[in-house]
Amino acid sequence: MKRSALAFGLVIASVTQAFAQTENGSVPEYTVPITRQLQHDNIDKQQKLLLGSDGKADDAFVIDNNESASRIATNAITSKVDWLQYEIETDSKIDTRLKLGYLSGLADILSYLRTGWLKKEVNPTHFDQIIALYKKLIQVNQEKGSLVPYVSYFPYDIVYSATIPRILGENPSYKEIKDILLLKYARQYPEKTFEALRKYADAPAADSLIKALGRQYPQQLYSYSQAYDKLGNKIRSIKDDEFVKTVVDLSQQKSGQMYFPFLDNLVKGKITIPQLDAAKDDRYKYYSLLVKTQLDYVNRALRGDTAIGAVELTNWLERKAADDFISEINGLHESPDAVRFKCIQPLNAQELYYLAVLTDGLIYTSSYTHGVYPLMMKKINNRGDSLLLSVHFDHYRKFISQAAAYNTLQNFFTTFKDKSDVNGLMSAFVRGLEKSKGLEDGVDVADSYASVYETLPDLAVQMLSNIRKNLEANRREHNTRGIAIYNILYKLFLSADSNSHINLTKELGIPPVYTVPFKNLCNEKGEVITQMFFYGDDDGKMDFDIFVRTFSNDPNWKVDQSNSKFVVAKSTKGVPVYVYANMPLPNEDDMDYPAQSVMEQYLEDNNLSPTVTFHRGHSYHAPTSVSYITPTSRVVFMGSCGGFNLIDSILKKSSDAHIISSKQTGYRDINLPFIRIFLETLRNHKDIDWMPFWKEFREKAHVTGLEDYIPPYKNLGALFIKAYKKETGEENM
Repeated sequence: MKRSALAFGLVIASVTQAFAQTENGSVPEYTVPITRQLQHDNIDKQQKLLLGSDGKADDAFVIDNNESASRIATNAITSKVDWLQYEIETDSKIDTRLKLGYLSGLADILSYLRTGWLKKEVNPTHFDQIIALYKKLIQVNQEKGSLVPYVSYFPYDIVYSATIPRILGENPSYKEIKDILLLKYARQYPEKTFEALRKYADAPAADSLIKALGRQYPQQLYSYSQAYDKLGNKIRSIKDDEFVKTVVDLSQQKSGQMYFPFLDNLVKGKITIPQLDAAKDDRYKYYSLLVKTQLDYVNRALRGDTAIGAVELTNWLERKAADDFISEINGLHESPDAVRFKCIQPLNAQELYYLAVLTDGLIYTSSYTHGVYPLMMKKINNRGDSLLLSVHFDHYRKFISQAAAYNTLQNFFTTFKDKSDVNGLMSAFVRGLEKSKGLEDGVDVADSYASVYETLPDLAVQMLSNIRKNLEANRREHNTRGIAIYNILYKLFLSADSNSHINLTKELGIPPVYTVPFKNLCNEKGEVITQMFFYGDDDGKMDFDIFVRTFSNDPNWKVDQSNSKFVVAKSTKGVPVYVYANMPLPNEDDMDYPAQSVMEQYLEDNNLSPTVTFHRGHSYHAPTSVSYITPTSRVVFMGSCGGFNLIDSILKKSSDAHIISSKQTGYRDINLPFIRIFLETLRNHKDIDWMPFWKEFREKAHVTGLEDYIPPYKNLGALFIKAYKKETGEENM
């Protein structure tokens, strides 16, 4: 252990001291031969592009709210790269071919850092170490030594970035580095490792990774075992692991996907394929079996016995709830209730419960309040306490948060036989959040409070008191995670009372929640770059047509339709505001993706960093739109919410984004007024001040459904995630 620690210290010292004598000095003048001028010019170009990728094409790289890290990153991109150029060029021991290789490699690293940090694949606080490590690897390569000792102790993004240059591939140890990178990747991105193994199925660690990660991600093991490629062959060749063999057997069956959610019970012999065959073609029988298995797995988990594939079962249950029932009752929202809710009449209370809690962000308000909730309560004999007991309190925080949002919580509590159980439930609701995996439970608590504060003031007082008690308890136990969670919730809850005058920016260290300054939305030229994503279904085509006609007919705007993949709406007066919007090409041929990709590539090639993202599609398209969000996005308009996972994924892309979402599917007659008011505010060089903005928005979009739209300052769940990440520095939770 001591030897390992000593080795680690020596390696780090060796790398970090690479620039110790030069990093603060000015680079001497030197002559570049014409044969290498192109490489130096490309490095200079990549430096400028990387510096400008933060949204401002200047001489500084800014990491939000972190001056020290920004200064170090800027120094790495500028001074350290300049020095490395100089040292490569003037080192007489490096021959001409290697100089070309090292310089080209440096440009490749800078290019990757630009795309990598925007895609959240590279931590910008690591830029300094990446450049330092590359310099060290050049030195070691010149000495014909092994590169392995110098990469072993660094995280994946540093090692991958520093070893991009193809010239390093000539080092005899390079193949071993590829194997090391695979293991580092598996530790950092276990959920993505099966995809990586497609390229490295012959790696020494492939078998052990398949066995270990297959238990963590059995659905991926199932899917990749079906492929007739090197990885699929590798998985199917494993004969010394019964679990892997069972998954492979299922993957080769015609109905394997339907069997898969019951994997653990199949392995243990608790259920058989014939039993599944008897249910799989009947949506009611199959959904009922999924719910029974979910309850079985939850009960086992309470006893400390976690079923393999429990997460996949819940995911499949969520999918069937949405596809087989919620999509139908949502789609019939204009039909009489007797017609609309006919399909859910055969379901029991527990089955209806999972319809609700697993489709948060998808289920319409009316689907919940007129259909699922009242029928569920009827089926449980109007006993809410019995309902929660019957589902072993599975997802109960989500249920309470949802009931609060749809104003059914008060009614739900009146159905408890013993009213003291309500107090006990709400105490449990906010207790033990520090022990929860991830942040979803904390977000549910945060999201519920705004509704509770407005409709159940006495309960709000109790919640605030319970939060304070839990904060004090975690302080006594010195639980840093608990202190962070409860301190944030306490400040958020206090801020709901306008008389408290809580300044969340000051208290929680997060950017302003009530305003977005214009300067944060424009680039160094004073332009505002926005991106808008449409989809090629009928609604998407109609929305796109309305968008183009609306802005074409506005004298303050013009629409450039010269590109076959996207259009650009540009203001003709006031601030130059650009809206890049992809064409909604045929959805059935999946043509949206190439259109969006061409648009994104154009923005990247022209160093245009969008600060605003608009999603113009159904909720099932939302993850695609989110995938295009960059760290420079300051405002993200989603229309439809999609629940915790979508909000969390947005904030992983852009930690400071102000998110506008709806509790249910967005409405065209609401979305368009929002977009027009928003863009006009920017065109007139005004800050986005959400409270007066929202007042104007309400006046111009006074249609049913507006009450479901949540302004950023009331999205307590999103504010909770922002504040927690700021407080702890954690990104992946």
